[in-house]
Amino acid sequence: MDQKIETTIGLEVHVQLKTKSKMFCGCDNRGEYLPPNTCVCEVCMGHPGTLPVPNAQAIEWALKTAMALEGEIPKESKFDRKHYFYPDLPKGYQISQYDQPFAVGGFLGIMAKGEQVKVRLERLHLEEDTAKLVHQTKAETLIDFNRAGTPLMEIVTKPDIRTPQEAKLFLQELRAIVRALGVSDADMEKGHLRCDANISVRHAEERGPFDLGSDGDSWKNAEDNALNTKIEIKNLNSFRAVERALEHEQKRLSELLERGEYPKVQETRGWDDAKNITELQRTKEEAEDYRYFPEPDIPPFHFTDEYLTALRRGIPELPQARRERFMAQYEFSRADAQVLVADETLADYTEKVISELIAWISSLPDGGTEEEIWEKHGAKLAKLVAGWMSSKLGGILAERGETFENLKVTPEDFAEFLTLIYERTISSTIAQELLRKMVATGEDPHKLLETLGGGQVRDTEALGMIIEKVMHTYPQIVEQFKKGKEGVIMYLVGQVMKEMKGKADPQLVQSLLREKLG
Repeated sequence: MDQKIETTIGLEVHVQLKTKSKMFCGCDNRGEYLPPNTCVCEVCMGHPGTLPVPNAQAIEWALKTAMALEGEIPKESKFDRKHYFYPDLPKGYQISQYDQPFAVGGFLGIMAKGEQVKVRLERLHLEEDTAKLVHQTKAETLIDFNRAGTPLMEIVTKPDIRTPQEAKLFLQELRAIVRALGVSDADMEKGHLRCDANISVRHAEERGPFDLGSDGDSWKNAEDNALNTKIEIKNLNSFRAVERALEHEQKRLSELLERGEYPKVQETRGWDDAKNITELQRTKEEAEDYRYFPEPDIPPFHFTDEYLTALRRGIPELPQARRERFMAQYEFSRADAQVLVADETLADYTEKVISELIAWISSLPDGGTEEEIWEKHGAKLAKLVAGWMSSKLGGILAERGETFENLKVTPEDFAEFLTLIYERTISSTIAQELLRKMVATGEDPHKLLETLGGGQVRDTEALGMIIEKVMHTYPQIVEQFKKGKEGVIMYLVGQVMKEMKGKADPQLVQSLLREKLG
């Protein structure tokens, strides 16, 4: 019988902060949008005699992020020098944090397969980013120093993640949080959010008693002190890449474990997205290899209780709380709330649409007050908004390569569009065509509806003529219905809708059909 194999995953996540200036100098922090090597100075290039000046905004944002993640803010923090030689490191060392980071501990909860998973955090610290290497050929690499010195927030988890899917969900939730805080755009494809994943596998019975270990390594904790050698995976630039790379390494390590060939030395491996494999880059360095020592040009930090309290007051509603509110206030399902709150821009847009939609419906003859509308039609409206917002509208934007941030359709116009569907003025087919035109032009739905031939036909006399024609064309279906085969009526409804080119209310068509069929 095969032994059960367990997977243990920990993440090291780097988040670029979108401050106006860099971490230790006054250079513009929008270097990614400027020509290469035009956004540099003596400080971020590491010229002799220059002194770093910490960015107060970056420190404030790091502390707010730590608070949002329930981290503890130590009484004293400091910067350190982390030494290593690499072409993208101008000074020959990086200003980072070693043993006294800005925050320790904390956690992030994620929903995986219907269950709440709590991922504990080891630490959160600040450092400066390196330059960007641009590989022209195997023999030629160019360096853009615009990124050197960008404020970089590193968040390290404990090895609490058990599956590649959980790792992806963790990153998506973290992105939602930093976007809600307004500290980063967190776009993985642009490098604003980067992730190194650590993974190991073992047989289930290898789990031993608690022993933190003399080195304090978080890879050894109360549940998992007997872990096998961890493997680090780099070059992960999308949520899907994180999941696929971990799935590949999970399978590779499990096979090595079964053959008795599991690695004895830590490895750093790169992810090749095209080949769908990891490749060995180097054996992993230990902390002593970096020769850390306190940064002599920056004094330690001491934060007052008053300062931290003021920061905590400035934390907005976070994604988890907003999801719960969406379910309670608007009656969205958990799945729909998850999708709508995943992007802050989409969540804000959704709330504006709902407000406008209530105003439209309340203006109808049988509308009622907001409370009455939600009491009578809350579940229906939630389903209407979620379906057309995330699935239909989201799909059209994806096809066009656009996002909700540059959507031309105003919340008021989208609510007006939903009201047309709510009143059954337009069919689903017409609605989808109308929505595409709205996204492309940003014009009012009623104005565009005229170019599509108007809304649904409700003329019972005109519909009756079409129904008579369909009944005459399909006498065998009519006979089946009269013999008690109720389901065939939908075939006749479909034929009427086809004749009307989708411009009819299917419920009205079915009602008229039943009258004529007796």
